[in-house]
Amino acid sequence: MAEPVFFPAAGAISLREVAELAGIAVPEGADPERAFTGAAALDHAAPSAIAYMDNPRYAPSLAATQAGLVLLSRRFAGKAPSGTIELVVGDPYRVFAAVLARLFPEATRPQSSFSAQGVSPGAIVHPTARIEHGATIDPGAVVGPHAEIGAGSIVCANAVVGPQCRIGRDCSIGPGATLSHALVGNRVIVHAGVRIGQDGFGFAMGGRGHAKVPQVGRVVIQDDVEIGANTTIDRGSSRDTVIGEGTKIDNLVQIAHNVVIGRHCVIVAQVGISGSATLEDFVVLGGQVGIVGHVRIGAGAQIAGSSNVNGDVPPGARWGGTPAKPVRDWFREITAVKTLASRRVSAKDDGEASES
Repeated sequence: MAEPVFFPAAGAISLREVAELAGIAVPEGADPERAFTGAAALDHAAPSAIAYMDNPRYAPSLAATQAGLVLLSRRFAGKAPSGTIELVVGDPYRVFAAVLARLFPEATRPQSSFSAQGVSPGAIVHPTARIEHGATIDPGAVVGPHAEIGAGSIVCANAVVGPQCRIGRDCSIGPGATLSHALVGNRVIVHAGVRIGQDGFGFAMGGRGHAKVPQVGRVVIQDDVEIGANTTIDRGSSRDTVIGEGTKIDNLVQIAHNVVIGRHCVIVAQVGISGSATLEDFVVLGGQVGIVGHVRIGAGAQIAGSSNVNGDVPPGARWGGTPAKPVRDWFREITAVKTLASRRVSAKDDGEASES
């Protein structure tokens, strides 16, 4: 069985082009037109490939690499083999990302599952839906009444775009994703299995049963947002659920009704955000963070993984723990508990020694 090539390179990239992406000059004595056809990790890179280095842990791999070009920060300059070109850049990982996007543009967002263009046979598009020229609708996809999909956008196989939804230009809606009651901006990536716009969890609880509260809001997703596989974003109950421009959401995240997330936030896998919480711009939530309802997390705040936030967090703060608190206080508590535990063990050992 032949091994498939899932991401063939769009074409070679020259040293000069890489330097332009990094905003620096070609190193003295290097051939600016030397071409590279791939990108790989230090320990897997061939002479035709580009690698990067920004972590001391991989110093042995840097010393032994066969990569033709390495992007590295200044502290690692001079440590690559003599046959490897070093390009010293301020942020190697970011430049490497730009190189990958140039070499493998199809890897930047989900593509048609059918390698199709336009509306495919087998797609179900309501006659009142508006599909701009240049959009792609895969087989099995459903586009509901009065929905609108912009040019350059892809709705992959078995995805569902509900009635009245709006999807901007150059978006990707992954296989099996569903959108309802949603307005989506431009260049938004929705990965496979995402659920957007379903009911929020709203019930008026009582001793004789729990009455369902109709959820009549929407989900508004601004430009350049990316949403990981199997994430769920509930529509608002009495106001919109909002995901701000440039925010990146990992797989398996739950975002409840009425949540407002600001611009350029980062939300890592298995986070749960309860209803009516607000995240201001540039907030970072580590994996498995839980946020209770109606709290506000200030701009630029960072919450450590597996923490539980049950109160407002000031802008720029770094909190962790359960319940979450300033990192210094959290570390102090952990140290105190360790000290108490070690004293107890020592006392127990001393008592057993005296008895013997």
